[in-house]
Amino acid sequence: MKPIKIGVIGAGSISDLHFGSYAKNENAKIVAVCDLNIERAEQQAKTYGVEHVYTDYHELLANPEIDAVSICTWNNSHAEISIAALKAGKNVLVEKPLCKTVEEALAIERALKETGKLLQVGFVRRYASNTQILQKFIQNDELGDIYYAKASCIRRLGNPGGWFSDIERSGGGPLIDLGVHMIDICWYLMGRPKVKTISGNTYHKLGNRSNIKNLSYYKASDFDATKNTVEDLANALIRFENGASLFVDVSFSLHAKKDEISVKLFGEKGGAEIEPELLIFSEKYDTIVNLNPQIDNLSFDFVKAFQSEIDYFIECCRTGNETISPVEDGVEMMKILCGIYESSKKGTEIYF
Repeated sequence: MKPIKIGVIGAGSISDLHFGSYAKNENAKIVAVCDLNIERAEQQAKTYGVEHVYTDYHELLANPEIDAVSICTWNNSHAEISIAALKAGKNVLVEKPLCKTVEEALAIERALKETGKLLQVGFVRRYASNTQILQKFIQNDELGDIYYAKASCIRRLGNPGGWFSDIERSGGGPLIDLGVHMIDICWYLMGRPKVKTISGNTYHKLGNRSNIKNLSYYKASDFDATKNTVEDLANALIRFENGASLFVDVSFSLHAKKDEISVKLFGEKGGAEIEPELLIFSEKYDTIVNLNPQIDNLSFDFVKAFQSEIDYFIECCRTGNETISPVEDGVEMMKILCGIYESSKKGTEIYF
């Protein structure tokens, strides 16, 4: 079969992983790149031998040679570009979050149904080896009914600035940037139960803390210390229709001892941690035991997970198989994220 011809829309930092992963897939060929910044687009084109360079994504979508696109742009453009790409007959891999609002998510879902194309949401942690291994244990009922999960992704200093700290372009701060991953991986492993209620809080207390010296962290190319309109910290308790619950907290900036990441699940037969490392807990013959898998990557390997995600997308494009991160899950995740923001704004629990 001929390779799937790819157009990458958005040539910022996250696109590096898209370009690199497509380049390593023998069934894919990157033929076009688009970015508002022509120099940035041309640099990616030069690095990966891409023929077509655009500054207007409509021109890229009009290219009949392109089979599928990766959307790596600001969050506020995900819906617009995804819908346009689907209507142009392209399959779509869109970075997380799917969009900014539930209304936009539903519009994308409608466009997908109308066009019959493929759309995969970039929930990259679903494609990691440690996630897939734990999923096999869960599917074989080693944990039993999972009734509680909790996840944290705490940065004491780590507001990237630029579009990440501009609520108009991003839709929010650490909740929509980091929390989307933490919530999704728990929700996915819990069996994707329907949300019943959400109680959430967001805090704007510390800002980007650009005064801090001697600690380095990633900064967006358009970082501006004077501009920050997103939350520092968000937390939430999410209750599901099946009685299970999930607690999450995430931060860009917090007076904390160190950065931390933690994902834990608790079931009737066993429990598990998937961050910072995969570990499974069980009870055998009246004794509590820890099951320590002997695998290459106990922790989340971002590069390998991304390669797996891209490979899966290409395989779905070639075979017509369904993706494991479909638009329906993107819609549900927007309901959760927007529900947390709404709960915080209103100071009350949100019911679905």
